[in-house]
Amino acid sequence: MKKIPTLFLQVVIVLIGIVALVIMIRFPLTEGRATNLDLFSIYSDPFIIYGYVVSIAFFVASYQAFTLLGYIGQNKVFSLSSVKALRTIKYCVIMLSVSIVMAVLFIMTFHNKDDDPAGFIAMGILTTFISIIIATAAAVLEKLLQTAIEMKSEDDLTV
Repeated sequence: MKKIPTLFLQVVIVLIGIVALVIMIRFPLTEGRATNLDLFSIYSDPFIIYGYVVSIAFFVASYQAFTLLGYIGQNKVFSLSSVKALRTIKYCVIMLSVSIVMAVLFIMTFHNKDDDPAGFIAMGILTTFISIIIATAAAVLEKLLQTAIEMKSEDDLTV
């Protein structure tokens, strides 16, 4: 019974990852100032490279969520592997939110005076809040699982 919902969520995670990868590859080509540049100039932009480096945390967290759903599908949710996956997700999301805040602060400080950074700043604020919510949920679930595992091991010792 649990296998179909977890399989569906795993497919959703894979689709989100594919869409994110396509956006990361395609968006720099369609961006306004990239219309007259060659491919090397587009992809060697420091801000684009920063986005690619920061996306590593997103993809690691996505992989760990995929793995966690696999544990849930195998009824291994109350294991140290699940706690470790949640901890990794929490740290990746924290790194992602800090990176987004740093990018927003950079754009706010050094943007071209002719540009309006309000859209980017709004997206940065939104994604930071979403990241904070996900990190908090992962931390709470990690603590609950850790407590449940400790209680289970205490019960196993007394029996």
